[in-house]
Amino acid sequence: MSDPTSNDNAARLQEGWVRAPLARFLTPNVESVDVDPEQTYPTVGVLNRGRGLLYRDPVAGSATSYKKLNRIGPGVLVYSRLKAFEGAITITPDDLPESFASQEFPTFAFAPDADPDFFRILTTTQRMWDALQGASKGMGGRRERVKPADFLNIVMDIPPLPVQKRIVEVIGAVDDQITALDSEAEAARRVRDRLLDEFTGAAVNGMKPLGELCPVIGSGPSWAAKDESSVPSEEAWTVLKITNTRPDGSIDLREMAYVVGLPARTKAVGPTSLVMIRTNGNRERIGNVYLPPEEVHGAAVSAFQFILDATDVETRDYLYLVLRSPRTQHQMSESASGSTGLGNLAVRWLKTLEIPWPASEVREAQVESVRAIDAKIAAIRAEANQLRSVRGGLLAGLSDRTIEIESAELEV
Repeated sequence: MSDPTSNDNAARLQEGWVRAPLARFLTPNVESVDVDPEQTYPTVGVLNRGRGLLYRDPVAGSATSYKKLNRIGPGVLVYSRLKAFEGAITITPDDLPESFASQEFPTFAFAPDADPDFFRILTTTQRMWDALQGASKGMGGRRERVKPADFLNIVMDIPPLPVQKRIVEVIGAVDDQITALDSEAEAARRVRDRLLDEFTGAAVNGMKPLGELCPVIGSGPSWAAKDESSVPSEEAWTVLKITNTRPDGSIDLREMAYVVGLPARTKAVGPTSLVMIRTNGNRERIGNVYLPPEEVHGAAVSAFQFILDATDVETRDYLYLVLRSPRTQHQMSESASGSTGLGNLAVRWLKTLEIPWPASEVREAQVESVRAIDAKIAAIRAEANQLRSVRGGLLAGLSDRTIEIESAELEV
């Protein structure tokens, strides 16, 4: 038999929600200061998709064209008028030191019945990002802006303060689990990197140039944007682009591209291939190496990447290990030529890169030990991503009241 007292409490919690413009809970509190050429100003921006503040280098008053800056205080809502349509909105930390931003970053204080932590969660939701995009006005692209008056006119369903605090507790418990998993994955990654550096830095009986272990090293072709499609066809090559690669070493196959008219001599990814970033504006990504899955064997790569064909699968697996080590990655990044910010790895240099070459049984043991750690990292990240999905569904349900707060607390 259900407890009528519990049902009454749940009903009361569901009452008190208001559908109102944000002006009901937020008040503009912009404080602008005149720029003093003799002073230095710690500056911040706002990351997109509700990811918090971007901490920039301090700016000397004499080096900026701004005559005024907005003071960004702790515990306030701030958004970027220019990038609001990308979800560039957040609540500043309570321990934020004195910071400043341009006047494109308005700030708002909270009403007594608005919990800043609840609104911090609200800034991470798709419904907030969609509302900001809908409020953007302008000529398109970077000229779009969300004016403070239009922002305050955005209508949201907001629960009473006690429910706001309960939602913060529930979502906070999930966030704590996600943070713990992310920390565990990062700790495992550091162990793996130290292990890789030990392998590549250990004294061995011999070294071999990469060109001997990978007789074929070549970049992919270029193509015109008009030749690229998101729809596969018999005439089109599947292409693996830099946008499919991730800094963590994974490959995202969800959005593949297909190109018609590539040269007949185009080199395809094969079972003994590795893919490496050859040139990039971010030098830290130059030399990033990827083990392409079977699904993309037969695909081409872009002119910004290399295909390295090892002599056999065992050599490929060992090279994947060595080339991923922080020591080797740094070596490749430092060796990239170019003075305009777009670095480039030369094939000639890459072929001469010295690779540690211990006995086959040692190489096999090293590969297996790193594979075990990689499998652990992948499992932890998969669990964290699953929790993120649960968080999104839970928050959506709590926001539209299809999930009662008591039920959510029982699940967490």
